[in-house]
Amino acid sequence: MSNTSSTARALTITSVIAAVSLTGYAVYFDYKRRSNPEFRKQLKHKLKKQAEKEKKEKDEAKQIKLELVSQHLSKDLASDPISINPADREKVFTSNVELGERLSMSPGKELESAVKFYKALSVYPNPADLLGIYQRSVPEAVYEYIVMMIAVLPPANISTFLSGSKDKALAQEAELAAMAEVNEIVE
Repeated sequence: MSNTSSTARALTITSVIAAVSLTGYAVYFDYKRRSNPEFRKQLKHKLKKQAEKEKKEKDEAKQIKLELVSQHLSKDLASDPISINPADREKVFTSNVELGERLSMSPGKELESAVKFYKALSVYPNPADLLGIYQRSVPEAVYEYIVMMIAVLPPANISTFLSGSKDKALAQEAELAAMAEVNEIVE
């Protein structure tokens, strides 16, 4: 019985000492933070350095991801170029959307899925509407890849949409020329 009480007493004393030490350190740290301007500067400097380091790491990761997306898109367009034949647009759109949907449901296939959605977007007549649909219906990771692909290699229909071309004939002609150019670049 005395053995149990001495163990409990030792644990209680150890716990009290640890709590007092921790509280003492917290009070000391708070006092230094409030009263010593050099200490505050060091803390701010450390926080600023850490924030800069995190931002740099995020930027590097984003750049690596963008490069990966660019390489994957170029490789896929080289092996399976987008058809420039206007008669095949509906078939190309439907097949790529179906493949993209199936691939987006598989974990680890986000990039391949995004390529299929990108190809469907590049033949769709109104890309702004389709991007809105993608944003609501496609998983976030896939949508992010689609946006990156558009930034890396904007499809012709988006290029003409962004430039505000009013003349449909000129827009279609520019789109066909751009698709042919993309296919030449990839080859």
